[in-house]
Amino acid sequence: MRLSAKNILFYKGVLFMKRNKLACFMPTLLFVFIFVMTVSALAADNYTMVSIPKLRSPWFNQLENGLNKAKVDFGVEVYQQAPASADEAEQVRLIEDAINQGVNAVLVVPNNASSCEPVFARAKAQNIAVITHESPNQVNADFDVEMIDNVKFGEKSMELLVEKMGDSGKFVVFVGSLTVPAHNIWADAALALAKEKYPNLVQVADRYPVSEDQNLARQTSLEILTANPDLKGFLCYGSQGAPGAAQAVREKGLQDKVTVIGTTSPNQAAQYLEDGSIDYSILWDPGEAGYVMVYLAKMILDGKAAEIVDGIDIPNIGKPKIEGINVLFDKPLIVTKENMKDYDF
Repeated sequence: MRLSAKNILFYKGVLFMKRNKLACFMPTLLFVFIFVMTVSALAADNYTMVSIPKLRSPWFNQLENGLNKAKVDFGVEVYQQAPASADEAEQVRLIEDAINQGVNAVLVVPNNASSCEPVFARAKAQNIAVITHESPNQVNADFDVEMIDNVKFGEKSMELLVEKMGDSGKFVVFVGSLTVPAHNIWADAALALAKEKYPNLVQVADRYPVSEDQNLARQTSLEILTANPDLKGFLCYGSQGAPGAAQAVREKGLQDKVTVIGTTSPNQAAQYLEDGSIDYSILWDPGEAGYVMVYLAKMILDGKAAEIVDGIDIPNIGKPKIEGINVLFDKPLIVTKENMKDYDF
């Protein structure tokens, strides 16, 4: 069938309109495509992480402050759940709950490194990132974060004890428990230094696992002071050990005779530093540790674990040394009566 010139013009017009409608619609299609891809990418990065420290305490409240800063800086969801006391079984249960809820990462300060191994293995089997703190070489963790050199930290705490009590006499060592890796590494380093440099120091009994319970630390300290009236010092690893020992020293009026060195947050130590029942608190900023834990977890989830090597620069924190799974900084703080107001945690 032959088309008239009029019909040809009509069909050309229709074709022109269809082409122009498609051309007009293309920017809309492109916008929709870009929007969908952007939303998908954002959803993929919207990781949920849970922090499970040893217990609820001012020390771990500061760790949570670091988590909250990282939440804003790195665009992830982070919340903290902690046992009411340093209960390893309860901590493991909280980790199991987090796994069952489908979180992307667990950030843990273990009460007992060994008891966490099976639950960490389960987390990793489900592609959940596992980051620990105060647990060097933790089995089944991706990385462990340490804000201080553990051996240097232990040695420095012993030097502070000797500075105040002298290089002879009786002292005791408190730890949170005999299963907390960091506390016992510090104690080992301190005692090794004492054996090497200060042979006239005498350790009373073995280390006491009381430093995560202030009341228990106080009662134990009172018993030790009663049995050893010539005791000259307490070296306390764990957030509650020094306050408990300080209470006992204060109750007995021994501030000028007994030295207390601990790893207690400045705000909690302040009243004891003020009256001399704690002499020094040697520690680090747990908020920085929490911040680093989130950063490392996000790198793992982003598929960048291979970039966590010597030379990595962690924003707002600095460059750690990497030894195996251990991410090591050397940022100790020594808090005294004179500088305690410089720290608000």
